[in-house]
Amino acid sequence: MEGIEKNESSNFNNTDEKYVWHHLKKYDPESTMIVDSSDGAWVTNDQGESFLDGMSGLWCSNIGYGRKEIAQVAYDQMNKLSYFPLSHSHKPAIELAEKISEWLGGDYVVFFSNSGSEANESAFKIARQYHQHTGNTGKYKFISRYRSYHGNTSAALAATGQFQRKYLYEPLAPGFLHVQPPDNYRDGQQIDRAKEIDMIMKYESSESIAGVIMEPIISGGGVLIPPEDYMAKIKEVCGEHHALLIVDEVVCGFGRMGEKFGHQYYGVKPDIVTMAKGLTGGYSPLSATAVRRDIYESFSGEGDYDFLRQNNTFGGHPVSCAVALKNLEILEKENLVEKSKTLGERLLSDLKGLEAIKHVGNVRGKGLMIGIELVQDKTSKEPINVEKVNEVIAACKNRNVIIGKNGVTVAGFDNILTLAPPLTITDQDLAYLSSVLKESLEEVLT
Repeated sequence: MEGIEKNESSNFNNTDEKYVWHHLKKYDPESTMIVDSSDGAWVTNDQGESFLDGMSGLWCSNIGYGRKEIAQVAYDQMNKLSYFPLSHSHKPAIELAEKISEWLGGDYVVFFSNSGSEANESAFKIARQYHQHTGNTGKYKFISRYRSYHGNTSAALAATGQFQRKYLYEPLAPGFLHVQPPDNYRDGQQIDRAKEIDMIMKYESSESIAGVIMEPIISGGGVLIPPEDYMAKIKEVCGEHHALLIVDEVVCGFGRMGEKFGHQYYGVKPDIVTMAKGLTGGYSPLSATAVRRDIYESFSGEGDYDFLRQNNTFGGHPVSCAVALKNLEILEKENLVEKSKTLGERLLSDLKGLEAIKHVGNVRGKGLMIGIELVQDKTSKEPINVEKVNEVIAACKNRNVIIGKNGVTVAGFDNILTLAPPLTITDQDLAYLSSVLKESLEEVLT
């Protein structure tokens, strides 16, 4: 790469090995790629080699890399108001909160944080305090699903249904219960998983259940797609038990599923919606917890403990809010939500043919979120060994394509390849992604 000598690159690798603690990665400095630049759906390492990013970074670069209009907005906002906390207010936060409510198609009030973990952590606190305000003082428990992921912080990790993420960190925050996830591939239509949530509310007593948290599609746990009526049934169950429905849109939101938000595909109005990632397209840290107005208004009392006693130094940062507003403008102007739906249908149709390969059990997805489940045997659906999954990922990388997997989730079920390319991906790049995946699977599995 121009301007970077080999010895300089080597120095970076040595310094990286010495000082940087990488996310969700075993100690293996030789496998670390140093990314130097990016553009569109491609990233380039410090050796000048480019890779098609089939995962949008970490499910978040929905509008692609290198958007100069985003950089300009951030620059302008830094010059005008570089920072001020939301104990007061500023125009970017006001305009963004209004825009989020518009995108949600309801009347929501927005609390800003920095990450999806924090957005969910805030949702749990809001839900518990809301029930206290409305006289339901015993409601503190939340129901989540196994294989789901909701964040790294104490309550968010307690809500997470992935044992491998929790091991050695427990005990975590109390009050979190888990049920089986819906899984069309393994369950088919034979099992009504919504009934299990209804039953656990009865077993634990409605008087103790504050809410249910769920992604529209369990993303990092393996792209587990529920039956079409599943979320609507959960909403109905929550209503019957006076529990709040919290929908985690951190991955599924902002066009990823071919709708503005994933829950809109299922025709449901949540009580609380959490979001991050695609909110800024990865250009700046920001998350939001959108709360139904009547829930927010329960915090309007004059008592010492009637308000939400939480602040966040960088939550709702003016630069991040300005970036998010421009990001949403781009999503609308370039019709990227509809493009995600159209391209996703095309990609899914192309990839369905992979099910003819011996160890490809199921290809599924909505919008530009695809899961490819690899199995040892198609009849028993026994998950394939993770080493084979890693070989496929390596084969793709050797062909300059980055894909993902549901790693560090549930032991024995780390057998699903994941795709979530930028919504701006070109037809040519989409075809390349599909062909490389096919070649890599055939190389490893046949």
